[in-house]
Amino acid sequence: MLKQERNERTRAYIFLSIGLIITLYPFVLMVMSSFMTPSQLLNNPSMIIPMPLTFSGYTGLFKDLNVLLLFKNTIIIAGSVTLLNLFFDSLAAFALAKLKFPGKNALFGFMLFTLMIPGVLFFIPTYTMLYNWGWVNHYRALIIPSFVQFYSIFLMKQFMEQIPDEVIEAARIDGASDPVIYSRIIVPMSIPVMATIAILTFMGAWNDFFGPLLYLRSPSMWTVQLGLQMFSSSIPGQNIQVLWAGEVVITLPILIVFLFLQKYFIRAFTNVSFK
Repeated sequence: MLKQERNERTRAYIFLSIGLIITLYPFVLMVMSSFMTPSQLLNNPSMIIPMPLTFSGYTGLFKDLNVLLLFKNTIIIAGSVTLLNLFFDSLAAFALAKLKFPGKNALFGFMLFTLMIPGVLFFIPTYTMLYNWGWVNHYRALIIPSFVQFYSIFLMKQFMEQIPDEVIEAARIDGASDPVIYSRIIVPMSIPVMATIAILTFMGAWNDFFGPLLYLRSPSMWTVQLGLQMFSSSIPGQNIQVLWAGEVVITLPILIVFLFLQKYFIRAFTNVSFK
């Protein structure tokens, strides 16, 4: 029996190692390509280890592309969308999970129904509405329509429902109001799911390309995704090493956020119980 368990564990490690290699290979290839010269990238696409090593892609990134401005714009948009989602989505999830009010089930059913509608159907009416409001070429055109996401509310609601009602009732007996219960009980106990929402929302806003392409006209307001795409199309084929370096640089914030919040991310999708 012990030998069988050892063999099963060995096979599991082998499969996991293969999956890890397959998953990491594109990232390693991206990093290694950022240190290659244009001739190496174009003439030896199968090369993995750059010989010789060059930093021209990174120097060109900060010389030819105003990457700091692009980072500032993207952080403003992605950070604002993430913070607003955490606040308003958690409030809505708390109400749906722990409060009683007329039409709660119908409202939640409507939210689930909207998740089945393809988002592309809203592009034209949303753009028309924001254009008539004069929001085009402003940050708010990307921030305000995204400050609530029904999937995030659904995920938080499912998590908050696991919090024992006895804890909330005890707080009410002690005189705590709903805002106090939300801020001092629900939010601290919902850190795992809120961290997960923060990762998913920040990653979605950071990697968004179509939204900035549609609403941001001025180059001074471009995000990293839009700025890098516009830069790549300006001189095709002549700045390929800068593009690889740019891919590495714009991936780092997502990687850093995930590394700091990964333990909460894992807890949110595991079988967490408060009882």
